[in-house]
Amino acid sequence: MNDETPISNDDSNKWAGGVHVAAFLLALFTSWCAGVGGMVAAFIVWIAKKDESPFIRAHAAEAFNFNFSMFLYSVIAVFFALMTLGLGLIIVIPLALVLAVVWLFCTIKAASAGFDGLPYSYPISIKLLS
Repeated sequence: MNDETPISNDDSNKWAGGVHVAAFLLALFTSWCAGVGGMVAAFIVWIAKKDESPFIRAHAAEAFNFNFSMFLYSVIAVFFALMTLGLGLIIVIPLALVLAVVWLFCTIKAASAGFDGLPYSYPISIKLLS
């Protein structure tokens, strides 16, 4: 979904890029490994701007979906670690580090695409909002 032709105006670009940055920062400051703050930030923008601009709506939905996915993956990892009585941490810790790098990299790419007026779709994201 990365087309090279901008499809929005400057104000929409700021909102579209800003929603990814806000979602990441709130997730980082509230519960980094879970992303709940990121879901809330993206959902608020989605609710506020969904009827104003399809471009902002798409970026807010992507940010929400990605942060929800990160939350779900974190819950699964914690459950796995608990069910294996801690032995699963051998798998969970390296996987969590990889997910953290992917989270940062994808958020930077998404914000950049939003600020440039380009669509973006996160890779390992479960689609709930559209």
